[in-house]
Amino acid sequence: MLATRALLSKQTLAVLSRQPACFVHQGDYGNWGNTNVAVVFSGCGWWDGTDVHEGVYTMYHLSRNGARFQMFAPNQQQMHVIDHMRKQPASGENRWASKMGAVGVLTLSMVTWVHFVMNSVHPRRNMMMEAARFSHGQGMTQMQDLSKLDVNSFDAVIFPGGHGIIKNLSSFMKDGKDCKLHGDVERVLKDFHRSRKPIGLASMAPVLACRVLPSIEVTMGYERDDNTRWGNWPNTNMVQAVKGMGARHNVREPYEAYVDEKNKVVSTPSFMWETDYHYHYIFDGIGNMVKHVMRMSTK
Repeated sequence: MLATRALLSKQTLAVLSRQPACFVHQGDYGNWGNTNVAVVFSGCGWWDGTDVHEGVYTMYHLSRNGARFQMFAPNQQQMHVIDHMRKQPASGENRWASKMGAVGVLTLSMVTWVHFVMNSVHPRRNMMMEAARFSHGQGMTQMQDLSKLDVNSFDAVIFPGGHGIIKNLSSFMKDGKDCKLHGDVERVLKDFHRSRKPIGLASMAPVLACRVLPSIEVTMGYERDDNTRWGNWPNTNMVQAVKGMGARHNVREPYEAYVDEKNKVVSTPSFMWETDYHYHYIFDGIGNMVKHVMRMSTK
C-alpha cells in the first residue's frame, strides 16, 4: 500500500511539473498559463500616486487567473507629495520655519540649515521609487522604467487608478479635458491599441485612454453624485471631461466592469466610488476587469 501511494505521488508530481505554473490556480475563464501583462503605476498612494488597494487587487486577480505580470512606472519626479493624514501637500519646511520664527530665533543661517535638513528628510519623490513599494523579490518582479515597456513583450496592459493618473501621468489636474499625457503613457496606450491588445483601466485611468484613443467606450461609475449611506461619487466632473474628449460613458456599479469589445478597452469604477467600509465591491470590480482583459488577450 505504501509503495503504491509513493508511486502515485511521484506520478502526480511528474504531471504537475509539466504543467504551467498556474495549473492549480485556474480563473473563471480557464487556464491561460503564459499570458504576460504590464501593469503601469504612478507612485504609491491614492492622493499622489497609484491607489494601494487598486494596485494590489490588480496583481492579486492577475495571479489568481494565471497571468504573469511586470510592473512599470515613469522614472521621474511626481507632481508633489501629499500628507495622507491631512489630505494636503506635505509642508514640513513651512511648519518648521513658522514655529522657529514665532520664537524670534530664525536667522538667515538657520533658514538655510532648516531648508537643507528638511529637504534631506522630505525630498521630492520619484514615481518609480515610490511605486517600488508594491514590488517583492528580484528580477521580473522589480519595478521597471516605463520607457522600457515594449508592446511586443506583453499581451495586455493595465493602469490601476489613483490621483497619480491626473497629477503624474497627465496634466489633467491643471488642464482638464485638454490635458497632455506623459510621453511614455501616450506611447504605450497607442501601441497596445494599434496592436489590438487589451487595455484595462481602473477608477481615474479612463481619462488617459479617452484623451488619446478616438471614440472609445468606458465607465467611471455614476454620472452624478448620488450620496447614500453606502458611499458617494465625488469625482463625477471627470465623467463630463471624458465625454468632452469624445468618449462614450456607460454607468456601472463599483463591482462591475464595462467592456468595449471593439477597442478592447475594459474599465471599472473602483474608487471613483468613495466608501468607508465596502472595499469588497472594489475588489470584485477590479476582478471583473482583469478577467475580461485576460479573456480578450487570448483572442
